[in-house]
Formats: sequence, C-alpha cells, structure tokens
Amino acid sequence: MVESATVAADTGVKRNQWQLWLLVILLIYLLLAAVGAIGDGFKSASGDNARELFSFASNPLIALVVGLLATALIQSSSTVTSIIVGLVAGGLPISIAIPMAMGANIGTSLTSTLVSLGHVRNGQEFRQAFAAATVHDAFNLLAVFILLPIEILFRPLERASLVFAELLVSDSSVSMSDFNVMKMLLAPAGDVLNAMTAWLPGILSGLALIALGIALILFVVTKIGKILRLLLVGKAKDIMHSAVGRGPLAGIASGTVMTVLVQSSSTTTALIVPLAGTGVFTIRQVYPFTLGANIGTTITALLAATAIHGPMAVLALQIALVHLFFNLAAILVIFGTPVLRDVPIWIAENLARLAQINKLYVIAYIAGVFFVLPLVAIGIGRII
Repeated sequence: MVESATVAADTGVKRNQWQLWLLVILLIYLLLAAVGAIGDGFKSASGDNARELFSFASNPLIALVVGLLATALIQSSSTVTSIIVGLVAGGLPISIAIPMAMGANIGTSLTSTLVSLGHVRNGQEFRQAFAAATVHDAFNLLAVFILLPIEILFRPLERASLVFAELLVSDSSVSMSDFNVMKMLLAPAGDVLNAMTAWLPGILSGLALIALGIALILFVVTKIGKILRLLLVGKAKDIMHSAVGRGPLAGIASGTVMTVLVQSSSTTTALIVPLAGTGVFTIRQVYPFTLGANIGTTITALLAATAIHGPMAVLALQIALVHLFFNLAAILVIFGTPVLRDVPIWIAENLARLAQINKLYVIAYIAGVFFVLPLVAIGIGRII
C-alpha cells in the first residue's frame, strides 16, 4: 500500500516536471517572438530614421548609462540584452548598442549588493557578504573603465564579433538568416503580436509593438527564471558547492554552468553572497564564480538572436556576441593579469571595511555607483 502510494507520488512529480519543461519551451518560444516583435516595431516606428531616433545616445557614455540604469531598474541583464538584440534588429546602430550592453553588466551587480544587506545586523557577516557582493561590482566597473575606451578607439569587440557573426550567418545551409524553419515557427506568434497593435495609427502602432515586446520579454525571463530555479536550483547548488574553492577555473566554470541552468546571473550571485557572509566561502573563492556568472548570462541574448532572420540577422547575432566577448576579454585582461587581478578584491574589502564601520557608506556607495556616476557620465558625454 505504502509502496504503491510512493510510486504514484513519484509518477506525479515526474509528470509535473515534464509539464514545467514544456512550459519552459513555450516561454522560450514567446521570448523569441517578443524579440522579433521589438525589431518589427522599431522598424515600423522609425522607418529609415533609426539612427536619428537614437541620436540622444550617440555618445558612448550616455549609451552606457542607458544600459546601466535599465538593468538596475529591471534587475536582469539577460532581459536588457535581449531587448538590445531586438532593437539592433530594428536598426539601432551597433556603436550605440555596444556601450549599452557593457552598462548592463554594471547594472546587474546591484542585486548581490542588496542581498548582502540581509547580514547587516551581524558586523562580521555583513563585512564578508558585502565584500563578496561588491567584488562583482568592482570587477564590472573596472572592465568597463579599461575596455570601453579601447573599444571606442579601436573597435576590437565590434570587429571580432562581426567576423564570427558573418561566419555563423553565412550563405551555407546552416545560415541563421535563411533559417526558414525558425521563421515559419515564429510567424504565427509574430502575426498575433502585430495584429494586437496594427489598429493603432501611424507611428503609434510601432511604438506599441515595441512596448508589447519589452513587456513580454520581462514576463518571460522572470517566469523562466522561477521555473528553472524550481527545477534545477538543487543541481545548480550541487555544482556550486562541489566546484567553488577548487581553483579559479573551476569557480569560473561553475558560475557559468549555474547561471546557464537558472538563466539569471542575479540569482547566481544572490545565492553565493549569503554563503560568503556565513564564512562558507571566502571572497577569493567567490570572485571567479561571479566572473563565470557574467559569461553564463550572455546565453539569453545569443538565444534571442536566433529569432532574427533576413539582412539584420548578422547584426543581431553580432551584438549578442559582443556581450559574450566583452565578458571573456574582461576576464583575460583583468583576472589574467597579475597586477590587475586583485584590484577588485582590494576595492571590495576596503568598501566592506568602511561599510562595517558606518552603514552610511553603503547608501553612499549604492547612490554613487547607480545614480551619481550615471549622472556624471551623462554630463561628461554632453560636454564631449
């Protein structure tokens, strides 16, 4: 009797898991349709004037701030970069999109900083948690500080990503631009989304389609994250516990895999910060893990790029690859260079020491990085 009840319970759990996986597939389909809708809406709204429409962000510093603030507000770099992919497909210049993607890296690190505040009542735990959280911020800020000027002057990320995008989106039989199966699969959803806004006059139809696509991406990424955490967070935690602390490469790999599994670098870093706070992991063990999270979060944008077909397919894939290459380059330049490797740790430990002494430093830090710094960047951008 007990055995049959156990078998029935196991069968019910498996059936429920299959239903959740089917829901994940449906949500991915909606994500791809939403990215396509943003591109279509942007084309409809701007016509041939896409560059003029985004002239306000033609300065890379202002574009950086747009990406930073959007991600800080939404708390998902995956969502923001997916939206950027859709905008590029609609005509957003790649030179504007690249700093936006870099800004998304900075904005996403706010989550772990806020999570560390949960340890604020215990001085030592708070210091350890805040250091583990801000090492992610410090690395991402340093990466932009080093790589953005290089990109503005020499465009290595733009050039490298274009080469790879053209190789992948070629005239061969595996060309994404000729991926008619994907186009056919997405056509019904695209037609429904277009029909929902087609009744609006002129430019309003395109703007409404952009808004609908963004709203759908926000919904989908949030839901996918919740479902994958429910399905895989146990496995992800096992990976984290088994790999973190076994060396930098294992830490980076586990951070990448875990973020791919749960589809959220914010979730990944939020899970490890409390463990650092309680002393399970040190800041030197957490550091490479957060770098892996930066790599893992690029998967969503790469997936979103598959929704774009036709002449804009290369550009859509290019900006998704830029985000990936930027994070890989940052690891090679900063973590791979002995003189730079410990700079984020030094910054984080000193910030944590100050925060432990006076909690006003925490407010000053969050306000400075996510509000004052963007305003200063906008001011400098307008002067330049």
